[in-house]
Order: sequence, then structure tokens, then C-alpha cells
Amino acid sequence: MTIMTTTRQPMRLWPGIALAITMAAGFFVLPALLPDAELPYGLIVAAVAALSVVVWWLFFSRAAWLERIGALMLIVATLVVVKPLSHVSIAGAGQGFLVYVLGALALLFALPIWAALTRNLGDPARRIALVAVMLVAASPLLILRTAGITSTTTTGAEYHLRWTPTPEELLLARGEEPVAPLPPTPATAPVGNASASSPVSPSPDASAPVAPVALAAPVAPAAPAAPAAPVAPAAPVAPALAEWPGFRGPMRDGVIHNVRINTEWAASPPVEMWRRPVGPAWSSFAVRGDLLYTQEQRGDQEMVTCYRVSTGQPVWRYGDPVRFYESNGGAGPRGTPTIHGNRVYAFGATGLLKVLDASTGKPAWSIDVARETQRAVPFWGFASSPLVVDDVVIVAASGTLAAFDIVTGKMKWKGPSYGGSYSSPHRVTLDGVDQVVLLGGPGAISVDPADGKVLWEHKWEPGPMVQPAITDDGDILVNNVTATGGVATRRLHVTKGAGGWNLEERWTSNGLKPNFNDFVVHKGHAYGFDNNILAAINLETGQRAWKGGRYGNGQMVLL
Repeated sequence: MTIMTTTRQPMRLWPGIALAITMAAGFFVLPALLPDAELPYGLIVAAVAALSVVVWWLFFSRAAWLERIGALMLIVATLVVVKPLSHVSIAGAGQGFLVYVLGALALLFALPIWAALTRNLGDPARRIALVAVMLVAASPLLILRTAGITSTTTTGAEYHLRWTPTPEELLLARGEEPVAPLPPTPATAPVGNASASSPVSPSPDASAPVAPVALAAPVAPAAPAAPAAPVAPAAPVAPALAEWPGFRGPMRDGVIHNVRINTEWAASPPVEMWRRPVGPAWSSFAVRGDLLYTQEQRGDQEMVTCYRVSTGQPVWRYGDPVRFYESNGGAGPRGTPTIHGNRVYAFGATGLLKVLDASTGKPAWSIDVARETQRAVPFWGFASSPLVVDDVVIVAASGTLAAFDIVTGKMKWKGPSYGGSYSSPHRVTLDGVDQVVLLGGPGAISVDPADGKVLWEHKWEPGPMVQPAITDDGDILVNNVTATGGVATRRLHVTKGAGGWNLEERWTSNGLKPNFNDFVVHKGHAYGFDNNILAAINLETGQRAWKGGRYGNGQMVLL
């Protein structure tokens, strides 16, 4: 009798080890070698290598079929278990998919390493080791949290140990700092709040210096022989126009007029005047005189806050008991307050539009724009900054423009509802007609600020997150983005004819591809971030003039 025995062939390990090395190189080395790459090539290489590990393991590894199927099932089970146990910033990142992507990369990287290290062990020991290796590989997802997005890592996120306090937690632990209210001032004229018939209009020339406010003339003393007459109260003083009334300045174009700075920073670097912690938010600043206004989140309070420009001393705070959070952008409001007359208009991430006294922070009225417009809070929160035009304040509720009476808060009109938009309403004059443009929805939409009637639309989907810009000769620049970043900038010539509005595309250029970052126009060129690399294009042709300089992500202003 002959007894036949079979011997299992040794595992074919070298392809798996090579793929693991490729994954590590793609994740850690390639981003350093290609710092100016517009696409995340490192992550792409790592993902392709990870998929190749699956193919190798299933069809070419020579492992026992029980291990082949069992290891992949264990990877899937680990990911399912890890997500609800991970920090909310990890579990929700990348619209909830980042934990699966990073987890799969880590576990598939560990698979060939486990196979190589345990190749001489018996089956029970190998399988126990497999469970241990999978737990170790998944542990970063359990012990880390993110602090929002950044341009300096392969995954685009900033990581910290889960148990370390966040800056917001450290701020709250310090306790509430006392505010220093402004001293009583003479009564101000009810500009922009008590009378809708005489609102403060935007300055026709943003570059013109604001004239000083004239005070009431002193009352002449009475003649000695006559009985003293009662002194009439001083005439109301209208608030001065704000130097920087809101998002991106007076014209929302990012231009600061009549300011020059020393650019020889090596010899004369900027000097820090003060520094103070604030709550998380994406809000920038509105400035008038020695007061600046912004929004921030402090615990369960979404706040509008006022500070002194000269010292950083808090002047007042106003809070609503709401909190918005998503892991990419973190907690807090997204929009920037707007100063108009003696009021501050602020739009929160959950849709609360509130109007406050600029000197005291006392509320005049507040309204839930999400409810009024019947728009759900978008994934990244409402990001619009309010725009005051005549007697209305206009906000973008995702892709829907809506206007509210500045005195009562009553909704006066609502534009058509489109898909999401994280841009803000932008006031422009095209072919002599005053209008408000919003980028988003179909691409770009223009409405009459008086009644919300649609003037024209330009279809170019999906929509962007930045502001349009106007060329010196009156054309409008718009842009487009996708999930992977900016796509292009387009110049449109818009005219009004007998039959309606006409739109002519002058050019579309991929020489400047804004994503999160607004751009500025100066002397026939547009300057901005081509995704996250500084670039300039010629406005006549759309051709790129130059590109270079990696400064991370941020906003640009023109002095």
C-alpha cells in the first residue's frame, strides 16, 4: 500500500513585502519628493499598492485558503468595530469614509509583514498573531484625534493624541474673562436699525478715506443777566463708516486701500502687539476704529464677540445656545460678521441670523434662516457672510439667497433653491445694473437685490466656495471646484440687451484654480492660490504669468 502525502508550498512573500514598501514610500516619501504636486500622488500610490496586496494575498500568496479568506474578513470586521470606538473627529472625517480608507491602508500594510514574521510558526500561533497585528495596526485610529485640515500631511489632517485637550477645552478651562464695555457715548443716529428709509449705503469709492464724524457744536453760554436756559441734548452722531466692514473688505474684493507696510522683513520684521486665545471658528474680522468683530464657538455657545484692536481686550460677547461641528472644519461658525450703521449682522453655522448693537452687543432681532428658507444645514455648515444692501440684509442659505428687512427681520424675498454653496452674496454692477451674485448652485446666479428676481444664470457645475471678482473693464471672474480641488477660472462678459441678459465666455483658464482661497485683481492680473501654490494669470488671455511659492492654505489681501 502506498500512502500519498502533500506538502504545502512555502508562501510567496516577496510581492507582498514589495507592496508594503511601496505603500510606505507613497505615504511618507513621495509627498516630500513632490511638495508642489496638485494631486495627492502619495495617497494614490499607497491606495493602489493596498489594492494590489489584496490581489496578491488572494491569488498569489500560496497561503492556506482559510487564512486568505479569514484575514480579509478580519480586516473588514476590525474596521466595522473601530469606527464607533474612534474619536468623533476620526469617525466623521472625510464625510465618514476617512476611517475606512486609513484603516484599510494600515491593515493591508500590516498583512504581508505579519505573513513574513510568522511564516515558521504553527497555524494556531500564526492566527493569534494575526489578530494581535490587526489590533496594533488599527490602534492609531483609536488613540488619535484630528484638529481639522492642513496642507502639510498626506491625509490633509492635523493629528494629536486623543486624550490631549483641544485649544477650545484649554480656553474654557481658564474661565470667562471679564469684558470691558465701552463707556457711555452720545446717542447715535438710528442708522440701519430704527429707520429703513435712510440706510447707510456702501461707499461709492472704497478707496476714499472716511471723513471724520462732526460733533455737535457747543451751546453758547447764556448772557449773565438772563436766566439760564436748559441746554438741548446734543444732536445724534451717525457712526463712522467702517474701514473693514466685513468679509474681504468694503467691496468684498480683498483690497486694503491707503495702507503701506515695510516689506523688508529681514531687517524690520513685523512686531506682535498682542495675542489671545479665542474659540474655534472660520470667521475672519470686521473692523471699525478700535473695535473688531468676529464669531467663535465656546462650548455650547455660538458667539459673536467684540475686541479692541489696540489691546485685544474683550468688549462684549453675545451667545446663542447652539453648536455646529464636523471633523474636517471643526467646531464653530463659518461666516464673518458685517458692520452696517450701528449694528453688527452675523450668520451662524446652524442658520441663526442675528443683529446686534455694535457698541454693546445687545440683540435687536434674530431669526432662523434654515427654517425660514426651508433649507437643511449643509454638511459643512452655513458659511455665508451677510451682505447689507439698502434696507435688506442678504445671506446665502446653502444655494438659496434670502433677504430680510434690517429693521424687523421679516423675510422680504427668497431666491430659487439650488444645490449647496459655501460662497457669500457679492454685490456688483454689471452693464450699469446693481445686482447680487452668488457662486454655487448651477454655477453662478445673479439677482436683483430689491426683490430677488433672477437676472441671469451661468451653468458651470459643481459650484465653488470663493467669491467672484470684477475686472477693471467690468467683466466678472468666476471659478469652479470638484471634490479633488479647484478646476479653473473663467472670465464672463455680461451685458443687458433688449431681450434680456447676454453672457459671453471670454476664456477659461486652468492657470489659476482657486479652491478654498479667494483671489485678488491688480493691474490686469489675478493673483491667488492655484489650489495651494501661489500663481498669477493674465486677465486678457487667461494664460498663467507665473507660479511658485508654497505657503500652505490661507487668504490673500492686496495692499
